[in-house]
Amino acid sequence: MSDLDLDELAVELSDFAAPEKKGGRPPREERIIAGFEELQRFFEKHNRAPQHGEDRDIFERLYSVRLDRLRALPGCRALLAPLDHQGLLAGAPSFAATEEAIDVDELAAELAGTVTADDITVLRHVRMSAEKRAAEEIAQRKPCEDFETFKPLFERAQRELKEGIRETHAFHKLDEIKLTEIQQGEFYIVGGQLAYVAEVGEEIRTKYERRDSRLRVVYDNGTESDVLQRSFQRALYRDETARLVTNPSAGPLFSDEASDDDQESGTIYVVRSKSELPVVAANRDVLHKIGVTGRNNVAARFANARNDSTFLLADVEVVATYDLYNINRVKLENLIHRVFDPARLNIEINDRFGKPVIPREWFLVPVFVVDEAVERIKDGTITQYVYDPKLARLIKR
Repeated sequence: MSDLDLDELAVELSDFAAPEKKGGRPPREERIIAGFEELQRFFEKHNRAPQHGEDRDIFERLYSVRLDRLRALPGCRALLAPLDHQGLLAGAPSFAATEEAIDVDELAAELAGTVTADDITVLRHVRMSAEKRAAEEIAQRKPCEDFETFKPLFERAQRELKEGIRETHAFHKLDEIKLTEIQQGEFYIVGGQLAYVAEVGEEIRTKYERRDSRLRVVYDNGTESDVLQRSFQRALYRDETARLVTNPSAGPLFSDEASDDDQESGTIYVVRSKSELPVVAANRDVLHKIGVTGRNNVAARFANARNDSTFLLADVEVVATYDLYNINRVKLENLIHRVFDPARLNIEINDRFGKPVIPREWFLVPVFVVDEAVERIKDGTITQYVYDPKLARLIKR
């Protein structure tokens, strides 16, 4: 057997040899370029550069921060200028930055791993704490399976914002929003998205004996989150772009009689508990549960009261009812509860499973004051009044 020629052996072994290092860009520059190419793909898809703004998607806002940082660094501008056929670097950054303030190596580290990221919804190496929290909030959301139910509400809110019927107010310009003001049916802008409070659960006690409730919050992108009321409150304040969306002024809300084109909306009910709890027995004449239910559901609403912690696990006596027409029941109930909030009964009971709950719709209010409140709701003057528990009457603000 003849000896294998050394040249032939070298050819055969070449496939297993370590790849020869070729002249190219340092990894740091490669990462910066890869991050810039993501911005270029965004431009190609939307025909514009990513922009800041509370009405922008959170990922677009993160991209706009990245573009600002690239624009602010002369070294990055020089590196990317030959590739910038879309003119992305031409604009000025929205903040002052210098080579010393933002190190090129630091920026490269933030952009690490972006080479294969084609989806703009993938967050990678985001260092700013506010942006991290925003990403965590999004990660906790899930698709809203019944979003079609809420879609008309979002469309109407957007339309009313454009028409000036609704307004938005930045939270940093407002006094602290109370937990009781985060109510079902309210809209907020948080994380660059319109958020709707679809449900507010029964009040619970935290391990530090603080009040809280579980919220179902639906967002205009078709997702939802199950979040505590206090957590949502903190999210509003830590987001510098978060805003409160006002409710439109309604004027008179309903009348005693239905016209031909009216559609029945429901009934305000006032009930008195037959519970023998000491606090109930001592205040039975003025302690009432005030709520709103469907017009055809009044009797059914109280049928199982003795097994319902909302009704203090006892039968109830109907004291008064008021029919209403062409009105949002949820908003009306929230309005009534806000008026009488100073007289809300603070009571905790165990439900039939032994779990502690805090019923929220019981108020120490005489029936004649409820009558007056309903009349003021009808004529639209209720916003000028607040209930004074010491005087047991409505007084002007």
